[in-house]
Amino acid sequence: VKAQVHAGGRGKAGGVRLVDSPAEAQAFAEEWLGKNLITYQTDANGQPVSKILVESCTDIAQELYLGAVVDRATRRVVFMASTEGGVEIEKVAEETPEKILKAIIDPMTGAQPFQGRDLAFRLGLNSGQVKQFTSLFLGLAKLFEDFDLALLEINPLVITAEGNLHCLDGKINIDSNAMYRQPKLREMHDPSQEDAREAHAAEWELNYVALDGNIGCMVNGAGLAMGTMDIVQLHGGSPANFLDVGGGATKERVTEAFKIILSDTNVKAVLVNIFGGIVRCDLIAEGIIGAVHEVGVAVPVVVRLEGNNAELGRKVLSDSGLNIIAATSLTDAAEKVVAAAGGAE
Repeated sequence: VKAQVHAGGRGKAGGVRLVDSPAEAQAFAEEWLGKNLITYQTDANGQPVSKILVESCTDIAQELYLGAVVDRATRRVVFMASTEGGVEIEKVAEETPEKILKAIIDPMTGAQPFQGRDLAFRLGLNSGQVKQFTSLFLGLAKLFEDFDLALLEINPLVITAEGNLHCLDGKINIDSNAMYRQPKLREMHDPSQEDAREAHAAEWELNYVALDGNIGCMVNGAGLAMGTMDIVQLHGGSPANFLDVGGGATKERVTEAFKIILSDTNVKAVLVNIFGGIVRCDLIAEGIIGAVHEVGVAVPVVVRLEGNNAELGRKVLSDSGLNIIAATSLTDAAEKVVAAAGGAE
């Protein structure tokens, strides 16, 4: 019996159990349904369990790994297989990279049977298992392409005591940019498995990822956002989030961004880092002022504006009468927000 949450590490957290009777399965369900399961892949609150998977126990002779990712180095979908199944593939790649076998898929031809057979032979499978593996390989390659996946893992892919291949556990990550053409996957969406702040951000087309620090970051542009987080860390601070408001940083979106950032009770200060290109800095400044008024921001706010109408934007902020700390450079902004949040950790 397996508690169904969107996170790995369920077994070690008690979310997977072998049972011998319906009564034991019922006891497991009563223990977990409606509760939160905390694993090394979840936050401190865990994720809610609303479903339990009940499946027959498999008599395992050997555990293998089979997965596929979009590899940026080769700009291809790459299948990976290994005899080291049932463990984290990242650990295998780090400690024994020679045990990871690869097949690069040509987008012009798609996955070919000979590639499946080659992986199967290198895994040491027998003739009957080679046929099963090749069929599985081709099916997974079609699944990967048809459903716009970014990652697919069968871990473990097991050889049963009877000598057959069996997919014991599977995981997929979907390219969010392709969800508009995947109605079946959209129907399967489970909002309860998402971070509430990240779901709120998605409604406003804000790119938000919750982190564990105490300095909220609001930036326009993903690259600048990552650079901002790096420099905050460099000066001894700890970012509470990644938040990219994008090119359309309107007053409404800035207001929602503040609401999302401040819903994290760990936030002790907020850094707003905006480079005005298409959007003028004076309009951004007015949006910040309106957002501070509407949301009632009680923590220090450090603002760094550069680019289109930056000087006018800084003047708008200074004339507002609000307790907004102006920064003259990115380094200055990082130093000021770290100090405002209580100093370097």
